[in-house]
This record gives sequence, C-alpha cells and structure tokens, in this order.
Amino acid sequence: MVTIEKLGIILSPTDHQFENNGVLNPGIYQEGNTIHILYRAVEHGNYSTIGYAKMDGPVKVIERHEKPLIMRDFEYEKHGVEDARVVKIEDTYYVTYTAYDGVNAMGALATSKDLIHFEKHGIITPHVNYQEYENFVNCCDRNNLNPKYHKYYNLFAQIGLVADEFRLLRDKDVVLFPRKINGKFMLLHRIWPGIQIAEFEDFNDLTESFWKEYLINLVDHIVLDPKDAFEVNYIGAGGPPIETEYGWLLIYHGVQETVKGKIYHAKAALLQLDNPKIEIARLPFPLFSPTKQWEIEGEVSDVVFPTGHALFGNDLYIYYGVADKHIAVAKVDLNELLLELRKQP
Repeated sequence: MVTIEKLGIILSPTDHQFENNGVLNPGIYQEGNTIHILYRAVEHGNYSTIGYAKMDGPVKVIERHEKPLIMRDFEYEKHGVEDARVVKIEDTYYVTYTAYDGVNAMGALATSKDLIHFEKHGIITPHVNYQEYENFVNCCDRNNLNPKYHKYYNLFAQIGLVADEFRLLRDKDVVLFPRKINGKFMLLHRIWPGIQIAEFEDFNDLTESFWKEYLINLVDHIVLDPKDAFEVNYIGAGGPPIETEYGWLLIYHGVQETVKGKIYHAKAALLQLDNPKIEIARLPFPLFSPTKQWEIEGEVSDVVFPTGHALFGNDLYIYYGVADKHIAVAKVDLNELLLELRKQP
C-alpha cells in the first residue's frame, strides 16, 4: 500500500457570482515555489468559467482573482469552460479544457504566453455524431476492442438521442504530456470508457480526416481501459503525466459502480517513456478514495477527482476536486508510489 496524507480543502466557493456554487478540478502549473491554479468555477445554473489563484508553496494561497480568468466566449462553450489542465511546452502555455454548450461536451484548446492573455483555438477532439462514431468503430478489430465502446452508442440510443445529428461524441479529460515525444505532441483524452492517446506534430493536423482514420483504428490508440473493480465503469486522465526515470506517472480517476451509486477514486499507472501507449504497471487499488465528509457529501457525492500536481523534493502534492464543491490536496512520497507501481506484475 501507499501512504497518503490528506491535507484538506484549499479553495471553496465564495459569494462572487461566477463561483457561488462550486470550485473544483484545478489545472496546476508549478514554477519553483509558486503554484498557479486554474480552477473550474461554477455559478448557480451550472455555468462554468476558469478562475485563478496562486500559492506560495504547496498549500498557502496568497492570491485569488475576483473575476474569471477564462470566460465563456463562444457558442461551443456557452454553458461551460470546464476542468482545465495546463502544461508549458517551450515558451507556450497550453490549456486544454472541456467545452460544454449545454448538450455537447468536447475537448478544446487555449494558449498563452503569460497565463494572463489567452487565445482560443476551438474544439480539438473528434467532431462526429454518435451514428458516425459507431460506423467508424465498427471497422475496428472487434476482438480486441472493449465492447463498452459500442455500449457508449447504445446508452444514448436507448434514450433516443443518437438520432439527433447535432448530439456529438463526448470526449473529455483532455490532457497534454508536458513535452513533445519523438517530435510530436502527445494528447490523452477520454472516449468512454477508457483513456486514449493521439500524437501529432501540429494542432492543425487534427482535421476531420485525422479523426476519421483515428476512430477507425481506435483500438490502436487506447492507453488504458477499465480493469479492476475500482474503475470498472470508466476512467479518465487526471493531471499531465509526470516524467520519472521509470516511466510516465499518470494519476487518473476510476469510477466504481455500487448499489449506492458511483464512487470516484484516484488511481495511478506507469507508462513507457518513449512510447506512452505502452502500460508498464498500474495500482490494483485506489491511490485514495472519498473518506472525508467533504469528499462524500457535496454537489455530487463520493467524488475525488485529481487534475493537477506539484513536486517539492520527493513529496508529490495531488490537487483534486471533491464532491464537485471544493478543491483539496493530498500528499504522497513519490519514491514510495513508484516503488509500489514497480512491484506490480
């Protein structure tokens, strides 16, 4: 087992309208002792923007803006700019997030040179409806494709929604690796129920034909699929992968189905450095689970949702949304976690 120390809530809702219902699922960028937090701010009615706070060290908040950092500017995100993840590659900050228009939830991109001014680049995940998606994945090697990839279509078909050509494939938890690998961007994303990886040289490469070819060969792009009881429903990437000498450490969430409903756990896996499509190991048990009252009760019960991290010495601080209401932080010894992962068969 791995020792986890939960350090408690660091950010909560305020009386400001843009964040009066919840603050959660933070994107984290570390510059030395300074931690930049780009968090999802939710106002009543479930309208989301990205708020900003700054910490000195892993837990001390020293600055917090009273207005959103990233607004809802376009039709494709008119209901929500959600769950940002942040990396810096060369001299550019890349912020990937879920754009929600009230019906469709898809991966989008914004870039910045200073984390103050942002340029939005629109939707970067597949722009296909569910019938198109099903047609594409039917070309896949069915013997090796998790049947749940077809059940995704069936879930919506059962409630009569796939006939709507404007209801598009949900693709969330869009996370970039913090550097290029073999000259290419590496992008994790989540087409239910697993985590896939797309690789490309330029974001302009993510065309309709790129995604068509990708979906036809979807089985080749799956990094992790649900495996154990704690992630049997579905999984999704957390913060950007962490480069270690033993591989890329990925903290992700796994969703367990119980008679009382879904439980979101934090999980951990290790991916190969030069080819992160290859899984080296994953923990067969949660890194941590909802155990505190503020993790169990909130807007959505029983949720820990890791989305960012910072490293101080060997101490890995994991920042996560709790019960869709607050932001909390947990600490783990990085060496201990890597050792436990390397013990796995």
